[in-house]
Amino acid sequence: MKYIAGTLQFERAPGVRAYAAVVGQKEYEGPLGKDFDKVIFDPYAGKSTFEQAESAMLSDAVEAAMNKAGLKADDIDVAFSGDLLNQCVASSFAMRGFSIPYVGLYGACSTMALGLIAAAVGIESGGVRRAVCSASSHFCTAERQYRTPLEYGAQRPPTAQWTVTGAGACLISDDSENKVRIRSAHIGTIVDMGVTDQSNMGAAMAPAAAATITDYLENTQTLAQDYDAIFTGDLGAVGSRLLHTLLSEKGVDIRGVHRDCGAMIYDDGMDVHAGGSGCGCCASVLCGHILRAMERGDYRDILFVPTGALLSPTTVMQGESIPGIAHLVRFTLADA
Repeated sequence: MKYIAGTLQFERAPGVRAYAAVVGQKEYEGPLGKDFDKVIFDPYAGKSTFEQAESAMLSDAVEAAMNKAGLKADDIDVAFSGDLLNQCVASSFAMRGFSIPYVGLYGACSTMALGLIAAAVGIESGGVRRAVCSASSHFCTAERQYRTPLEYGAQRPPTAQWTVTGAGACLISDDSENKVRIRSAHIGTIVDMGVTDQSNMGAAMAPAAAATITDYLENTQTLAQDYDAIFTGDLGAVGSRLLHTLLSEKGVDIRGVHRDCGAMIYDDGMDVHAGGSGCGCCASVLCGHILRAMERGDYRDILFVPTGALLSPTTVMQGESIPGIAHLVRFTLADA
């Protein structure tokens, strides 16, 4: 493995053994509905609370991915998982049902990338053979934690995004038959441009996405046009426009290859304002749509760039600004 200024190049090219995505009804009714493995039509998922529902959804995604691979919990060396809730309880409560060594991660909506990078490093080192990476979010749990409970009926401004009710799980392994590989990754730096509006996550995260993309392109001496697509995590409509502007100022134009998971998962008529967000946004789009499209041959070489807003209700009430982070994972087909 080679490392330079945040960029990791993997010589073993750890691969994707299997993947699965579980979503709620709203996400199923969106443009990508047919790509998801399971739909939870009841927001409680038959449980007593929304938080329990999110854990159940994440557990279902992990189990579905293992079933696709023909593996059991004993076959997995380590699990990397995270979510938006305090102490990552959605993930820890979901993973307590599996006898897998567990690492809880938090990178806000960029968490899925953290898991993928950690798994790839473990496999590259030779210490790990198989790892599961997963992340989740739930509209109702996120609203209660970060904004106001649904019963309050708060009005959402046009810049607000809709937290995706969804979970994605991906099995990363050193198996030679893996069709999709992780070739490289980039660990982002925190960027804070002074945004304080928690209803405008796109503006808070776009500068971090711009920094990660430009740093990676510079470190690898590549151009945006060298890739079939660059998928950002959940910038939505507002953040995507800001990202294009920020990159243009640096002489980088990604508009021809840029896709945003938050813009892809819903359509214009679904009343989600600026688009989707949440850990489950990019996790479910990656494990439901993107990897499936790669295996079909629609894409051969992509950059996956989840973004996260590193805030809490406490810091917002204290008047703090919202730091942003973005991590990057490069996926290619095995013969690319």
